[in-house]
Amino acid sequence: MRDKEGGRTMRFLEIQKDRKGSLAQQIFEQFRVKILDGEMAADEKLPSTRELSHMLNVSRNTVLAAYEMLASEGCVTNVPASGVYVKEGAARTELSEETAGAARMRDDEEESGALEGVVSFDSGVPALDLIPRNGWLRAANTAFREAPLEAFGYDDPRGRRELRALLASYLQRTRGIRCHPDRVLVTSGTKQGLTLLAKTFLSPGSEVFIEDPSNDNVRRIFSYHSQHIVPIPVDCEGIRTDLLPEDKRPSCIFVTPSHQFPLGGSLSIQRRVALVQYAQQRDSYIVEDDYDSEFVYSGHPVRSLHELDRERVVYVGTFSKILFPSVRLGYLVLPYSLVDRCREWKRLGDHHSNSLYQLALARFIESGELERHILRMKKIYRKRRDLLIDLLKRAFAGSVRIFGETAGMHLVAEFEEVVFSPETLERLRRARVAVVPVEEHAIIKGKHLGRAILGYAHLPPELLHEGVARLRRALER
Repeated sequence: MRDKEGGRTMRFLEIQKDRKGSLAQQIFEQFRVKILDGEMAADEKLPSTRELSHMLNVSRNTVLAAYEMLASEGCVTNVPASGVYVKEGAARTELSEETAGAARMRDDEEESGALEGVVSFDSGVPALDLIPRNGWLRAANTAFREAPLEAFGYDDPRGRRELRALLASYLQRTRGIRCHPDRVLVTSGTKQGLTLLAKTFLSPGSEVFIEDPSNDNVRRIFSYHSQHIVPIPVDCEGIRTDLLPEDKRPSCIFVTPSHQFPLGGSLSIQRRVALVQYAQQRDSYIVEDDYDSEFVYSGHPVRSLHELDRERVVYVGTFSKILFPSVRLGYLVLPYSLVDRCREWKRLGDHHSNSLYQLALARFIESGELERHILRMKKIYRKRRDLLIDLLKRAFAGSVRIFGETAGMHLVAEFEEVVFSPETLERLRRARVAVVPVEEHAIIKGKHLGRAILGYAHLPPELLHEGVARLRRALER
């Protein structure tokens, strides 16, 4: 290892504290570009976390989070008692200037949201053209007209009592969750809910178990608060409870048991019991993200993990997938032991989620509009799922395998003799079709090279036809 300090590198790092995105993400992205472009050579030493935090005027935890992201991508390695070094083979020296320019252009397009003309199989977008505008408008007008004066001021950080009571009733009716409204905390979406939980029961020394693969945003959120993220493999039945380390005591275990993201497995009852027992024995919390459980197409909806231990499992829900992302409303069902601390973090963050939107949502639920909308969308999404599966099987004959199609708003397709490398993604970009490789959500790389996440909820039939046709042409080449 070369013991070369990164003084020159530090001078060329630019941190913009008013820019969208975290400071750790900015540091990670700038180092990543320097390593990929060969500006930082193999075995070159990065600045120490203490030195870089001083030079950039950021916290040391911010630098630690950035270095952890670099390590998770395989860009750097940490040598005990020595430092952090660039790993061999991380530079993309084989890329032509044309390809590198195209990659930079793609990053610029993604940053600006320029996806015009692209068929995007995004996995997290509902059918925005089918939003129940009239029903929502009626609920919003009534809520605004009849709202009490306190709803226009600084409101309860836990959320409006009317909404929390309706959520408790809705969850018991649809998910078998029995909870008092005082255990419900309204958030501005899943990301904020997970951030509140991380602030509540994590410290830099905490261990966090996360399904692998799992939503990469979840890993990033927890990695800002803990230096020890432990990936636990999943299979068709969800998280592998037989691989949970016996010698560890995690602070929390993150799972998506109803419809594992992204592979789509449903956690079996045997593993649910084993997981809860494991957490009980180690005084750990389980974070259950139930992001799209409303849309089940085969059999009956799986009961929530929360019902097995209400003081051990935190239930996380959102309305971004059911209604529309800009509603920015989600919720946590908390053990009583966490309510006060989460409430305080919420108060210090944004004080409360939009009270008038909360009242509108309460009206929307109370009128029965929400459940009617879910039933309607479930039928539409089922048809779109069936069409996508049929198109894939016809376009790729016997060279495609489908996973995770029994529920949710996406499926996973595994293509024979296909690797979703940067070159493959570049071909897809040129064909004006966008997919997300499963590898982008994997902590341990190399196990899902031919798999892609294909969201279908937001794509009408004509775009599903066109998207699969473009996908076939690009992958055939």
